[in-house]
Amino acid sequence: MSRTLPHHRACVQRLPIIRAMGEFELIDRFFRRDGARTADGVVLGIGDDCALLAPTPGQQLAVSSDMLVEGRHFLSTVHPAHLAHKALAVNLSDLAACGARPLGFTLALALPRADEAFLAPFAQGLFALADAHGIALVGGDTTAGPLNVCITVFGEVPPRQALRRDGAQAGDRVWVSGNLGDARLALEVFRGTLSLPGETFAAVRRAMELPTPRVALGQALRGVASSAIDLSDGLLGDLGHVLKASRVGATLDEATLPCSDAAAALDTSWRRTCLLHGGDDYELLFTAPPGRDAEVQAAAAAAGVRVTAIGRIDAVPGLRVRDARGQPIATASRGFDHFAGEPAPQAA
Repeated sequence: MSRTLPHHRACVQRLPIIRAMGEFELIDRFFRRDGARTADGVVLGIGDDCALLAPTPGQQLAVSSDMLVEGRHFLSTVHPAHLAHKALAVNLSDLAACGARPLGFTLALALPRADEAFLAPFAQGLFALADAHGIALVGGDTTAGPLNVCITVFGEVPPRQALRRDGAQAGDRVWVSGNLGDARLALEVFRGTLSLPGETFAAVRRAMELPTPRVALGQALRGVASSAIDLSDGLLGDLGHVLKASRVGATLDEATLPCSDAAAALDTSWRRTCLLHGGDDYELLFTAPPGRDAEVQAAAAAAGVRVTAIGRIDAVPGLRVRDARGQPIATASRGFDHFAGEPAPQAA
C-alpha cells in the first residue's frame, strides 16, 4: 500500500454544494447502473440487502479488499477520477496476483460532504476502469466522515490454478512486469526532496495515480508461474512475503531491475530507494522454473506486458541483492508498514 503523503491542497478546487443531497439520492445519481443487473456473473446488484453473484460452476471465488485514506494513501489534490481509478486498480491488482478473472466489486465511501463536483468525476473514473474489465459495482455503503475509499473485489479462478505466494522453488527465476520506482519518484517530488522537469514529472505522476492492474498477465501465467504477488509495498518487502511463504531465499541482480529513464538518472541512493523499496508500483512479481522462460514470454506477449527476469530463488534462506559488479548491497528487506513506517533511504 502507498506511503504516507505530504499535506498538499493547492491544485484541486472543489465547488461548493448547491443543495443538500441525501445518501440514497447520491447512490442513485452516481453509482446505480442498470447494466449491473445483467453483467456477467451478477444475479442481483445494487438495491437490495445483499448482492447475488453466480461464479462459473466449478470455479473458486477470489476476494480482496483495500482501503485508501486521504493523507495516508493519497493527496487531497488528486483528481477524483484518478482516485477512483486507483482505488479499484489496487484491488484488481490483487486478483491479478492470484490469476483470477474479475466478477464484480463493492464500494464503501466516506465523504466529508456530498459534493457533486467530486462525485461526478469520481464515478466516471471508477466506471471507466470497471468497464475496461467488464465488471459491475454490485453494492457497498456511503457515510459522512473523513474521505476514505474502500473497495472489495470478487473474482473466480479454476481449482488448483490460483497463483499463490507459497509455490516458489529453488532454481526458479524471479520475474517482474513493467517498470519499478516511478510512483515513489513522484511521491518524493511531491515531498520536495527531489525535482523533475514538467513532462517527466507528469509521466511518473501517472504511474503513481493511474496504475495498470496486470489482470490479463495474471490469468496468462496460470499453470506457468510457481508463485506471484503484486508490488504494493516495495520490491524487497513483497518478495520477502513470497520467500517466507515458500521457505526459500533469493538473489536479485540490481543491474537487471527495469525502470524508466527518470528513475535510471537518479543517484545511486535514490535509485535504490525507488526501485527496491518504492512501493505503489502494482506490477506483478512472480517466479517460474527456468525451463519455462518461453512460456513466460508468451504469456507476457499475450497480455501485452513486458516482463524482465531479475534474479533467482535460492534454497538458502535470506534475500540478497548484487550490484553490477556482483558485489552484495547492504539493504533492508522490510517493506512499507502502515504502523511501523518505512525503511530510510540507503547510503550509496
